[in-house]
Amino acid sequence: MERAVGPSAHLFTSAVTMALDYTFSIIKPDAFSTGKAGKILAHLEAQGFTLKAARVLQMSRKQAEEFYGVHRGRPFFGELVEFMSSGPCMPFIVGKADAVPALRDAIGATDPAEAAAGTVPKLYAESKGRNAIHASDSDENAVRESRFFFAEADLA
Repeated sequence: MERAVGPSAHLFTSAVTMALDYTFSIIKPDAFSTGKAGKILAHLEAQGFTLKAARVLQMSRKQAEEFYGVHRGRPFFGELVEFMSSGPCMPFIVGKADAVPALRDAIGATDPAEAAAGTVPKLYAESKGRNAIHASDSDENAVRESRFFFAEADLA
């Protein structure tokens, strides 16, 4: 998998100075393998998100370790890396005003038992560990995570 190289004039700005109009997400292997990717994307589009870039791939263990490196040392790190490299997933970028908090609201709690009705985990997740979707938790992480999977030329 190639990573984005060089600065971007708009989406991949390195200095986040205002709320972004895009964010990064991944439909995880559990949801992708059970045919829920289209339903999740349709759910987000119905909430006003616009798909900007997407691809299907299977992360290697090394890629998953690098992507989730911020969690290294936590008890769930090994299980997360194993899960995220266990099958195909779908990284994608969506656009919307104040996209990061908007997507976090659309997703809600990662544990489907605690998630509000109508959120992605409540509708599509199997469990807290197999929770269907990852979403960036800050503007800075949206930039970093987008760059991990996409080059500026990949964006619609």
